Amino acid sequence: MKERLGFIGLGIMGQPMCLNLLKAGFKVIVYNRTASKMDNTIKAGAIPAESPKAVAKESDVIITMVTDSPDVMEVVLGENGVIQGIREDSVLIDMSTISPKVTQEIAAELQNKNAHMLDAPVSGGDTGAINGTLAIMVGGNKKIFQRCLPILNIIGKTVTYVGNQGTGQIVKLCNQILVSVTNMAVCEAILFAQKAGVDPEVMIRATSQGAGGSWQLSNLGPKMIKQDFSPGFSVELQLKDLRLALESAGKMEQPLPALTLVNELFLLNKDHREEKEGTQALIKSIARLSK
Repeated sequence: MKERLGFIGLGIMGQPMCLNLLKAGFKVIVYNRTASKMDNTIKAGAIPAESPKAVAKESDVIITMVTDSPDVMEVVLGENGVIQGIREDSVLIDMSTISPKVTQEIAAELQNKNAHMLDAPVSGGDTGAINGTLAIMVGGNKKIFQRCLPILNIIGKTVTYVGNQGTGQIVKLCNQILVSVTNMAVCEAILFAQKAGVDPEVMIRATSQGAGGSWQLSNLGPKMIKQDFSPGFSVELQLKDLRLALESAGKMEQPLPALTLVNELFLLNKDHREEKEGTQALIKSIARLSK
């Protein structure tokens, strides 16, 4: 028998993820702080709930997909939060990108209720969420991971167990280091080609299948050239993830010089009120440095 699912957080990422679970035949109870964002999932067969507590009461597995550590704390540990209704042996799968330390704190609180937690942040943007092709990195108890794998396989194409509680978040932050620093390299290559009089579209075709190729070059590069700054993943969310990475690195006394630089460049985007734009807007910040 399929697990009864709860889904909390139906934004750009959460809504298509939830729709894919409904298409796979799962019964899903949903909650979102902005109630209107539940409409599409309700039309697809989801059952609305009035609070995270109400979701937890009716679910074997509860998925949260919200913005930041305080948001997860609120919907899980706050008044009428998940912890108020969670049943013994139920599982919380947090698919948000948050602090590894906060993840461990929430897991400890749930353990006091004899409930379980997996931290399972994702990569792949809204396209991956829509197509069910996300990369998911999972931390927590391995037996609980195996129990929840059929659910995760509906949402993602690559589901990797990475270790104990909190390690899913650590690996996601590694992903964000790779993504953001590579994004900066793509911006520099495009601006360098343009300045030298080379068609940047030709440059991308020539380099994308070689050692310099990357997802950012193939997917964000053409958008930069067309000055299409619509968000697949926004500057403000990227800044949140970079803050988490830099905070964790500071506690470990691990220098991240390239990430520190790209963080400053994204802050320049924010200074110019571009935080709602896609991360390809980074090219604007680098272009501003040119005389």
